[in-house]
Amino acid sequence: MDNLTSNNIWLMICTALVFFMHMGFALLEIGLTRQKNTLNILFKNIFIITIGLLLYGLVGFNLMYPGDFNGYLALPQIGLDAPLTIDGQLDLAYNSNYTYWTDFLFQGMFAATAATIVSGAVAERIKIGPFMLFTVIYVGLIYPIAGSWKWGGGFLQQLDTPFYDFAGSTLVHSVGGWAALVAVILLGSRIGKFKNGKSYAIPGHNIPMATAGVLILWLGWFGFNGGSVLSADPAATSLTLVTTCLAAAAGGVASAFLSTVWYKNLDLTMFLNGILGGLVGITAGADQMNPTDAIIIGIVSGLLIVVAVSLIDRLKLDDPVGAIAVHLVCGIWGTLAVGLLGKLAGIDQFISQLIGVSAYALLCIVSAFIIIYTMKITVGIRVSEREELEGLDAHEHGMDAYPDFRLNEH
Repeated sequence: MDNLTSNNIWLMICTALVFFMHMGFALLEIGLTRQKNTLNILFKNIFIITIGLLLYGLVGFNLMYPGDFNGYLALPQIGLDAPLTIDGQLDLAYNSNYTYWTDFLFQGMFAATAATIVSGAVAERIKIGPFMLFTVIYVGLIYPIAGSWKWGGGFLQQLDTPFYDFAGSTLVHSVGGWAALVAVILLGSRIGKFKNGKSYAIPGHNIPMATAGVLILWLGWFGFNGGSVLSADPAATSLTLVTTCLAAAAGGVASAFLSTVWYKNLDLTMFLNGILGGLVGITAGADQMNPTDAIIIGIVSGLLIVVAVSLIDRLKLDDPVGAIAVHLVCGIWGTLAVGLLGKLAGIDQFISQLIGVSAYALLCIVSAFIIIYTMKITVGIRVSEREELEGLDAHEHGMDAYPDFRLNEH
């Protein structure tokens, strides 16, 4: 088997694994929220992946990689002639490791993740129409622009010491995390979350489902990070998968330990989010770390999860699934860790990482605020009190995710 074929097969397998992550996000989100909003959450997640792929095909791919294609609209490129020569053979001038089509699909699977992160943070009280509009703008425009700054050869790649983000601790996770933070602030907390200055837990309706979601996400990360090697190189791929898994395990254990010490109970949701925090943290430098570095990154990520969840609660911000702690806080940490640990560690690299984190923070905060605040003062972004109390499934979908099936007695 030649290198092109083996690389292409591996990248296609990774594409499938990243696609499967959307199942993990959906299960985690519905598991950590209430039964009456299940259909609403599932609808949002299905919308995100479908519209995300279409937008990436029509606009995002060329906007993110402007140097590789003609113009900024990808539609003319998604034709039979794009990756083929006149005689119908693959044009290896595009890339000797994988084909145009595989590259597009793999990158497209990443595009929708940013909006999925926001979906969890605003669950149970946002109007579905404004959320869909936000997804179209953020995935179709903001994410590709953000990606072009680094992966598209933009100014962060052209720094004297290039900003480094292997698989997207910042480019994917923090881009979603910053938007989630802005959305939560503008949207407000769920009814009953904060009373008389105190925070009250609103338990999710299916923790086993949330657990399954996290395990699926962990599996999907084999494709998320493993595919970002962009080849089937045995040494690079195996190291990346090892560091990914070790960071996830360390993050879970550290989070479970600290939450037990603080709260005197074995909190499974903290354990689960610690695993995710470790995965997000290692994503920026998974190919640059040795196993010990990966464990350190995971441990710090797990500890940050517990601290961040507590801080977010004290700030009276309502994030039902812990998306801000996992994707934003651990995304920032993992990005900065590239300058502190691993092969690239050094003061110049750390400064470049800090510049990158700051640049994405500015872009995402400003753009998310403009989009969401504009909708807030025009069409409104929050459902009515009655709709929130009775559930979004009934009011926005007219259906029940768990109907009672009774035998017809007649």
